[in-house]
Amino acid sequence: MALTGRERAAMSNDLNSIPLDDPTALAKFGNLDFIARLVVEGYMIGQHQSPFKGSSVEFVEHRQYYPGDEIRHIDWRAFGKTGKYYVKEFEEETNLRAYLLVDASGSMGYGESTLKKFDYARAVAASLGYLLVSQRDAVGMITFDTEIRERIEPSTNRMTFQRITETLDSLQTGHETSLAGVFEKIAPTLKRRSLLIILSDFFDTLEHLGQALKQFRHANHEVVLIQIVAPEEEDFPFSKPTLFRNLELETDRILVDPHRLRSTYLQQYQEFLKELNLVCGHTGIDYIKLVTNEPYHKALGAYIASRKRIGR
Repeated sequence: MALTGRERAAMSNDLNSIPLDDPTALAKFGNLDFIARLVVEGYMIGQHQSPFKGSSVEFVEHRQYYPGDEIRHIDWRAFGKTGKYYVKEFEEETNLRAYLLVDASGSMGYGESTLKKFDYARAVAASLGYLLVSQRDAVGMITFDTEIRERIEPSTNRMTFQRITETLDSLQTGHETSLAGVFEKIAPTLKRRSLLIILSDFFDTLEHLGQALKQFRHANHEVVLIQIVAPEEEDFPFSKPTLFRNLELETDRILVDPHRLRSTYLQQYQEFLKELNLVCGHTGIDYIKLVTNEPYHKALGAYIASRKRIGR
């Protein structure tokens, strides 16, 4: 799945003509499978390192040798002690088992000067998925709004990654969501310890969200929150009377004077971000905030840095 040396050199020569720093322009280059490959390979070339590591194997047990078994698997030390032939059995061991949890609720459909938050989130998810599966990590995906919409179990198989990108390519945003309620439904279904990478704007009641996230941590899952926000949500640049509508409730609309609302909005927004940061800190969760006008490789750099901090 990784590029050959010749392909890597050719891509390095061509990268100057590809707008890797502009998510909106990059979105025109094809489907998510292709964009993810461009983003990851471009980033790693720029870092002068490779994320691609071979899979490892873990010794499981001995069993008696039978004709047809490979001689190279005979444990000669065991033969010296017992006078009998035993074969070492191994099983392939992946470095990680990960789920991409992608919010497809209505609020993720917002986009004014840049890509919609959902379009940005699914490109980031695809890029992280490509990085993971290229490292022989098992990657799966869960998409949701008020309910789980799509679920793909983790696998190292390239066809699973292709299914993830095809699902994301065809997915449309829904209506309202309750992150806490959905996470409470997901938690009991995760039977093995996993890395959960959650992509959302996290516009929810943080008290309830924090309780749901604690369930993941109590089950020993590692959790990374990637918050996706639009530039307009960061600085509220509106100046004329503006009709705002709730993307999760289509009939909910309000006409406001931005000048009167701006200072209150920005204060509450900053308080929300601070509280979300505290929720993550108190529960041992990594937090990454991305604005939709920022390059996708910022997510890769932040993710790789977080893995290094915990020794992965």
